[in-house]
Formats: sequence, C-alpha cells, structure tokens
Amino acid sequence: MLEAKNLSKTFGGLRAVQDVSISLKAGSISALIGPNGAGKTTFFGLLSGFIRPDSGSVHFAGRELTGLAPHAVCRLGMTRTFQIVQPFAAQTVRENIAVGAHLHIAGRAAALAKAEEVARRVGLGDQLDKQAMNLTIAGRKRLELARALATGPQLLLLDEVLAGLNPQEITEVIPLVRSIRDSGVTVLMIEHVMQAVMNLSEHAWVLANGRLIAEGSPAQIANDPAVIEAYLGHGTAARLRRAMEANGA
Repeated sequence: MLEAKNLSKTFGGLRAVQDVSISLKAGSISALIGPNGAGKTTFFGLLSGFIRPDSGSVHFAGRELTGLAPHAVCRLGMTRTFQIVQPFAAQTVRENIAVGAHLHIAGRAAALAKAEEVARRVGLGDQLDKQAMNLTIAGRKRLELARALATGPQLLLLDEVLAGLNPQEITEVIPLVRSIRDSGVTVLMIEHVMQAVMNLSEHAWVLANGRLIAEGSPAQIANDPAVIEAYLGHGTAARLRRAMEANGA
C-alpha cells in the first residue's frame, strides 16, 4: 500500500531523516518508534506532503505522491493526525469533525451528518454540541482522530495519539485503534507508549538520529541490542519481554 524509498531531509546542518525506506501492507497496524528527536514526525511530514524531501520517493496505492500538497495527498486517501492537537476552539465537536468530512462531501447537512456518525464511532457522540475548547485532553485527542477519520482515509498516520493520556484513557483508546483497522483503514502510528505498540502493532520500525536502526515484530524489536541501547534501555526491554511472555507472544 505504501512504499517510501530512501527519504532524506536536512534542515540547515541537521540531518533529520537520512535515507529511510519502509514498505507498509494494507490492513495492518504498524509502528514507528524511537527517542525524541529521532525524526519520526519529520518522516510523517515527508509521507503526507507537509515537508518536501531532499531525496527519495513516496508511492501510495500505486501512485507517486512525492511533491504533492497535503490536501492532495489527503484526497487520495492518506490522512494524518498531529501530536499537538489544534481544534477550532470556538466551534462545536460536530463542526470540527465536519471540516474533515467536507473533503469529499460538499453539502453542509451531509457533512454534519457524517460528523455525527464519526463522533459516535470514536466515543464523542454525547459531546457533539460541546465547544472544542471545553473538551478534556482525552476528548481533544479523540476529536483529532475523528476529524482525520471523517476524510475517509485508506491509510491513517497517527502521531502520538496516546500522548498525555492517563493509563485508563490509554486502555480505552487501544481497542478504538484496533477497530479502525478492522473497518478497513491501515494504520501507521508514532508512539512512545510501548504498551500500545506491543498490543497493537504487527511490525515496527525504529529511528534514531534520523536513521533506521531496526525493524521487525514487537518481539524482535524488544530483543534488538541496537534498539535497547538507543531507545528502550535494558529495564524497559526486560519488562516488555515479560509482558509478551505472559500474553503468549
């Protein structure tokens, strides 16, 4: 479904992404992980058209996207969320989600109806008339997700959708992400919450200092010496291995 080849981006003297390639299959949940400053969000920007690569290419569903504007990429079926959510604060939840729906739906009534459908899907059905500024952090995260889903994506790029949530809220969002995949939307997620990465992803790529240092299943990642050294640490890696063993992974 998605093929990114040898993507690179430099900002001044900073090599944010260096010759990174990934291949994503349809119907999967995959993860992009690594320490802060590794280049993960920059890589999402390269995939989704927000940042033009210095070199490399992006192909999605058989079409090259390299150089296309973000709205054109979104119209073709690849949508992203942002780590720092910025809803239209004075508008209602319903109106915020309708912004995404308007990508393919011209009529206001139809877009608002689509917004209501998506809101119920992500657990915001009882907050449709609430102004976005009055939502909790968890509510704003769900709103960001809903606005992306309203565009009707084939591929959803989630940039730390669990950041800032408490353990109970994380537990509630994990099955929501899985249900999105089950509805036919492929998911690639940037995430630091390793509980979610291990529970959800089938495959993971690890970035450090802009370079891809490892890829594989969650079990392989948790046992990779380079990943342990650059990101997980021995204590976290050991806890993840114990958790996977307990779950029969």
